[in-house]
Amino acid sequence: MEFSFPDQPVAAISGGLGDIGLATARLLQQAGCRVAIGDAQSADEGRMSAEGNHYHTVDVRDERSIELWFDAIRTHFGRSATIIVANAGVVRPGTGLETPCADWNETLAVNLTGAWLTARVGAKRLISEGSTGSIVFTGSWAGHAPHVNLVAYCTAKAGLRMVTQCLAAELADKGILVNEVAPGYVDAGLSAEMFRRDPGLAERARRSVPVGKLIGAVEVAEAIAYLCHPRHQNLTGATLVLDGGLSLLRAPKTGP
Repeated sequence: MEFSFPDQPVAAISGGLGDIGLATARLLQQAGCRVAIGDAQSADEGRMSAEGNHYHTVDVRDERSIELWFDAIRTHFGRSATIIVANAGVVRPGTGLETPCADWNETLAVNLTGAWLTARVGAKRLISEGSTGSIVFTGSWAGHAPHVNLVAYCTAKAGLRMVTQCLAAELADKGILVNEVAPGYVDAGLSAEMFRRDPGLAERARRSVPVGKLIGAVEVAEAIAYLCHPRHQNLTGATLVLDGGLSLLRAPKTGP
């Protein structure tokens, strides 16, 4: 799929050193964007992994840390990010009765609160400068399909879907479009962590998908680019479900 961003906007990607984050950074950079990657790695480690894109250490659980990241983006590029991809995430497997409170709190702090804070800081910058822009959240089909062994993750992603819709309604008249991509079983990132722990899980997941395929990080990146492309002036508050038909089935009891 071909994308072009002729105005060379600045794109900020949180969780940008993960598989999906880096795939998105590569695609947007190739399409003409200037890319700022934020992640939790130290400055030196992050710069080595950021493939030449601007890198800044950021803790998305901390609003001040995000503000400093956006300050660094403005200083480096001479303009603020007009494409904001809230992609940082963690997964902590566990059921509703067994998940430790620490895992629950960490999952919601990164996947839900962190995404909201990233979008909020970015949107406030755009509004203060009178600029329009696009925010894309990396959600999950688990936001509407309960997984017994991923209670915290499912809850965070379900909340993220409502954040998408609320912010889309709030920011529409300011020219800031807000959308979500919701992948199914991705053979990368958080799902890949679970596949590594259980080698047979990937094949079981693939067989459970109606189209019979797992999703690659590049396909998710293409969906993100689609949602934030400037040709889509009326696309806001939407969730692009990229799950190979999983949502057509009854919710599984286990899975990534």
